[in-house]
Amino acid sequence: MREILNLSNHLGIPSSTTSSDLIRSSQSIKDKVYDMLLKIPAGKVTTYGDIAKAIGQPNSSRLIGQILHNNPTPVVVPCHRVVRSNGKIGGYAYGSRKKRKLLEEEGLKFCGSNSTDLEEFQKHRITWPLS
Repeated sequence: MREILNLSNHLGIPSSTTSSDLIRSSQSIKDKVYDMLLKIPAGKVTTYGDIAKAIGQPNSSRLIGQILHNNPTPVVVPCHRVVRSNGKIGGYAYGSRKKRKLLEEEGLKFCGSNSTDLEEFQKHRITWPLS
């Protein structure tokens, strides 16, 4: 229960909100995130923070990461196109090597053979709302 209260405080949800209200709210957030992922074109990336801001939860980058980690269909819903705001690729359910390989197959380049730093990160970064 304490985790629910912490989450509700973090998301700015009134303390009178019930746990079932929170579950519905988190489901809605998850749906919004997955819908956004489907709009990211191949060869482009966005950040956890950009998605959080776009759904009206600017302090929820970690929540976005948790939602992506639990993505049941990562090939269909392309969570590999979400990276850290510093240009590093971040985590991926199948490992950072697989994430890098997927991004390279979409035309993104990295700084060095062992690096997780995207080359020309801002060039490939999309902004919300998409135009």
